[in-house]
Amino acid sequence: MAYLSDFDLKKSSLIRKFSGLKTFYRFLIVNKIISTNPFNAVSNLKREKRVPVFLTEKEMQKLFALEGIKLRDRAMLELLYSSGIRIGELINLKIKNVDFISNVIAVRGKGNRERIVPIGENCLSIIMDYINERKKDGLPYDIDSPLFLDSANKEFDPRAVRQIFYNWFAKADITKKASPHTIRHSFATHILDRGCDLRSVQEMLGHKNLSTTQIYTHVTIETLKKIYKNFHPRAN
Repeated sequence: MAYLSDFDLKKSSLIRKFSGLKTFYRFLIVNKIISTNPFNAVSNLKREKRVPVFLTEKEMQKLFALEGIKLRDRAMLELLYSSGIRIGELINLKIKNVDFISNVIAVRGKGNRERIVPIGENCLSIIMDYINERKKDGLPYDIDSPLFLDSANKEFDPRAVRQIFYNWFAKADITKKASPHTIRHSFATHILDRGCDLRSVQEMLGHKNLSTTQIYTHVTIETLKKIYKNFHPRAN
């Protein structure tokens, strides 16, 4: 491990190798090939907490201001930013998972856990327009149909959705290394910046542990420091 650390590998790479070795030695113990596990004396490596890449509110507005986006694609963008759901969760949604009366969606996330996530009126309106467009074009729109259909009128492949987003980012001149997951990070960062509590964000994102959600507090703390510096009479 010391040898590998001299190669400037990312900590995540070291942790992966460390975990593989530890598991291998456990296997040797179980099969009575060795009697003691040397890794028992070694502390687990801790992952470094990286601040996630997110788009500013201004950058998000640039995306929403783009012209010529298909109604379906605009509905996907609105829903991702309105709810903070993952791409996998987005493509697995059925029309029946959208409650147009209560303004919520039922999302099945990691571990097959279902959660209810609120979404905005504007987002719901665009989704309804998209469903009505499908109905008009003779495309599937029954409640068990996928909420979003690809160009072959089937459930989306995750790679196809990502490519749609990459095209949006390029058209909006977003220079950050952004991905669809960046929209999820932006959702969490923006509502925390506007005063939402961490526990509520955890519920909406579907994080099992609050510690996973806490990565976003690094961003909001930096925002608070800037506000403090700008407004406190003796900050400088």
